[in-house]
Amino acid sequence: MAITEWMIRGPEIAACNCAYGCPCQFNSLPTDGTCRAAVGMQIEKGHYGKVKLDGLRWAATAAWPGPIHMGHGEIQPIVDERASPEQREALLKIMSGQDTEPGATFFNVFVSMCDKVHEPMFKPIEFAVDLKSCVGHIKVPDVLDVKTEAIRNPVTGNTHHARVSLRQGFEFSEAEFASSTIKSNGPIALDTSGRHAHLANLHITGHGIVH
Repeated sequence: MAITEWMIRGPEIAACNCAYGCPCQFNSLPTDGTCRAAVGMQIEKGHYGKVKLDGLRWAATAAWPGPIHMGHGEIQPIVDERASPEQREALLKIMSGQDTEPGATFFNVFVSMCDKVHEPMFKPIEFAVDLKSCVGHIKVPDVLDVKTEAIRNPVTGNTHHARVSLRQGFEFSEAEFASSTIKSNGPIALDTSGRHAHLANLHITGHGIVH
């Protein structure tokens, strides 16, 4: 079946309840056996068919009662309120894993492991990130607040920077690993501090990561 060609490129923040490093990145089980996460992105350049997505933002919260690959999760999509009706439809199709080769993107994988996708929210989304310092934030008023900073050495307090490269990733090829705080008052409640985050420049199509 033919798919609508799409592409998004720009910086991403992803944060979860795992210890620094997130065992999932290494095909290991999550730190406490569950996965609860928040993610957001600034699309610097993007399109869905002929619909331009440049400058828009999206975010999501998600939770699984066990490892992601065991399923039974839930996800809350959040779309930039500035998006036109056509752009909203385009972003939701991308975020729901449609027009994507099976398993080619984290959108497709994560949604396929969910029993419930909540009704999308259309909200203002604040997003800023500096990959060099690992300082960043995602904020959706009254719904989500994510902050990231560099991991700190527990003895000296000095910043500790780690970068991970994945040859066969479905989200990123390379990312900076950091520390996060997440607060969410939405349908998926999140409340973590001093846990994993990764910051990356994404470049993804319905066929997977662009290398």
